This record gives sequence, C-alpha cells and structure tokens, in this order.
Amino acid sequence: MRKSIAIDMDGVIADVEQQFLDWYQRDYGTLFSKADLAGKNDDNLFPETGLARRFVLSPGFFLGLPVMEGAVEAVKKLMETYEVYIVSAAMEFPLSLPEKLEWLKVNFPFISWRNIIFCGDKSIINTEYMIDDHLKNLDNFKGKTIMFHAYHNVSANHHVRANNWDEVLSILSKENSTS
Repeated sequence: MRKSIAIDMDGVIADVEQQFLDWYQRDYGTLFSKADLAGKNDDNLFPETGLARRFVLSPGFFLGLPVMEGAVEAVKKLMETYEVYIVSAAMEFPLSLPEKLEWLKVNFPFISWRNIIFCGDKSIINTEYMIDDHLKNLDNFKGKTIMFHAYHNVSANHHVRANNWDEVLSILSKENSTS
C-alpha cells in the first residue's frame, strides 16, 4: 500500500506571500519583497494593522493566487509514489471554498476531487506525511512533518524545513531510501 501525504494549499502550493505583496502594491503603490515579510505574522505584515486578514476576506484573493514555483511538477512526481491529498483548513474563510476548489481545478487538474480535503482543524488528518507552513498544523500532526518555508515560520526549527519544492522532493527521496 502506498504511503500518503497531506499537502497544504496556502503558502505551500499557492503563493500567498506573493499575492499579499501584489495586492499591497496594487492598493498602496508600495513594493515590498518577501524578505520584508520575514518574521512577521498576519497582524503586522504591513504598516496597516490587520490588512492581510482584510485581503484574505476579499473576493478573488484565493482565486488569483500564483502557483508556488515548482509545485505542479513536484506534486505530479509525488503522485507517482504516494497517495497525495490537498488539505486546506479553509473553514476559517468560508467564502474561500469555491475559489480554492476552482483554483485547484485550473492549476492542479490532475488531482481528483476525492483527494481534496477542506477542513477546520488539520489534527484529524491521518496521513504518513504532512507538508505545511503553519506550526499549529505541524505540531499536532502524528506523522512525519515537512515545514514549508514561510514568513511566519522563519524562527521555527523543530520540524524538517524545506525552502522550496526541490528540497521537499529531496527530503522525501532520502526518507524513502532509508525506509
């Protein structure tokens, strides 16, 4: 039986950081870089407190997310060996559900609807691996974790970190060669 992997959407296959930067430049005319966001959280991401939350509550935010570099090819490669599930704690933003589903259909059409899980709390997920950028999801996961690099987890070091999709594939390749 194939091992299973839960892959988060936002910040892992969908580039939320870039969307924040693009929308900020669009609305305020100021260009920030991903390095400018490092170590911040959603409340203090920009000079305007709570702006990131306003963005994610705006229609079109999730539908227009850029695809994370290398994600499509990496997920296809992982599907050759693993049962892959896309898992998003989308219930916090219920208006995001149809946008996230449409985004997956457009950008990852090879993933079956049966392998898409929208939930409120990822602690119910029971795959062997989880690739996520949020500590709240990784810390409560019972399997093996890979923390995808994001502005809000730069100081965390208690999970295996992957800075990009090539590193994810490398980590899992090493994992397979030792098991």
